[in-house]
Amino acid sequence: MSAVTASSPSVLFVPVSGPSGMGEFARARSIADALVAHAPDIGIHFLLHRAAPYAASFHHPATLLPASPTLCTREAVEVIERLRPRIVVFDNAGRTPQLRAAKRVGAAVVYVSSRSRQRYKAFRLRWMRLIDEHWISYPELIAGAPTLIERWKLRWLARPELHYLDTVLAPADESAADDLLADFGVPDIVIVPGGGSQFHDASMTPTRFAEWGAALAERGHRVVFVAGPSFILELPQTSHFRAVRSVPGGALHALLARSRAVLVNGGDTLLQALALDKPCIAIPIAGDQAKRIARCAAQGVVLSPKPDDVIETCERVLVDTALRDDLASHRQALALHDALPGIIERLGRYLAPR
Repeated sequence: MSAVTASSPSVLFVPVSGPSGMGEFARARSIADALVAHAPDIGIHFLLHRAAPYAASFHHPATLLPASPTLCTREAVEVIERLRPRIVVFDNAGRTPQLRAAKRVGAAVVYVSSRSRQRYKAFRLRWMRLIDEHWISYPELIAGAPTLIERWKLRWLARPELHYLDTVLAPADESAADDLLADFGVPDIVIVPGGGSQFHDASMTPTRFAEWGAALAERGHRVVFVAGPSFILELPQTSHFRAVRSVPGGALHALLARSRAVLVNGGDTLLQALALDKPCIAIPIAGDQAKRIARCAAQGVVLSPKPDDVIETCERVLVDTALRDDLASHRQALALHDALPGIIERLGRYLAPR
């Protein structure tokens, strides 16, 4: 673990992390990488669960905790007081003492919510007084506009700033994608089932996604399966099926952009694929995803078939031009955009010389 120097502006990222799931971590990683690209001398630090499959080999300095940061208040407060960061970004994580510690050292506090429970926490009055910016990590049309009581609280306190993040796209890394594909050719469909672990609140598994991919490959479609860090099953590589691992955000951006269609769960990658104007077939793999996918399907921007119909639906998307055009027209109406440039601009205000 390397320390951030006291003289350098620093950003501390506190995402939910653990043995399963990686959406919050992946978003924080993309933001951190973009910050360093924008200002190479910036100090970055993360708080991560030591059992997270990506923690040991992560390329940014990190303090590894015995549990997710929300459950490690003492350790989190110690890091905040030691590093005295200029900004602390809590992504669906954090406790009141942690937010208070950030304010004590003079840090700007950003809170990211992607589920209703975390959104409710962020709109409690005591948290609103501690938070400088609240980022809701989905488009307003999907996450829902501010409620009457939320608008009243925002007007009464005149804080925090509220922003909806359509999606966060790491800059495309074409060279990394070339290395991953290595003579495979342009994929017909990219399959992204998430971090690779099964969630306790849903019966769907990443292995089922792999089975769908193998079936599509047997039917002659070029399939790229993105195995998350928790996906341990070995998959056979064939002329039409390529499993890739350790895929950073920039490489994933490039893979999605090259594909003709995307089979995905209901996490952040779904919004990334939609922002890249790709036809999507979406299947929930965690309990909070079903409602999100249903909202997207109601807007006509994704297809969400029953599990037994996934293979046929994917083939329809690949061969039916009229279906692809219909999905495209709805995606254009949704008008998703990459939130990363705006994020870097907003964080830059807090990192400017005081």
